[in-house]
Amino acid sequence: MDQLIEFASNHVILAGIWVALLAVLVGSFISGLTSSVKDISTHELTQLVNKKDAVILDTRTQKEFKSGHILGARQIKQEELKARDFKKLENQKSKPIIVVCAMGSSARAIATAMHKAGFSDVKTLKGGMNAWQSAGLPVAK
Repeated sequence: MDQLIEFASNHVILAGIWVALLAVLVGSFISGLTSSVKDISTHELTQLVNKKDAVILDTRTQKEFKSGHILGARQIKQEELKARDFKKLENQKSKPIIVVCAMGSSARAIATAMHKAGFSDVKTLKGGMNAWQSAGLPVAK
């Protein structure tokens, strides 16, 4: 323990960075547990689409969407995302909606905004399109 204290006092910047990273890690873990939006796996996404007619909302750019997307996914324009304009999906409020981005990180903010806008069953794909393609699942072009 004495060595740890000595190291921290000799390397204040490194110790500060370590503490900050630890705080971010703990904060993201806690926010994931308390969030109204849950992450789902590729398997769970497939089940929701097949059993509950879930809507897949792809939030990537038009170029990324055209290069490959999940079969049946709908894309929303970047301008609409920034304005949090979900009018095109009003008739889908009762269905489960899965928000997909490239790596799964930006989808949470959009899904949270959708939940606040009255969409009751919004989830995100854990790992995004990278996880979908890594699992060898089909994409449409």
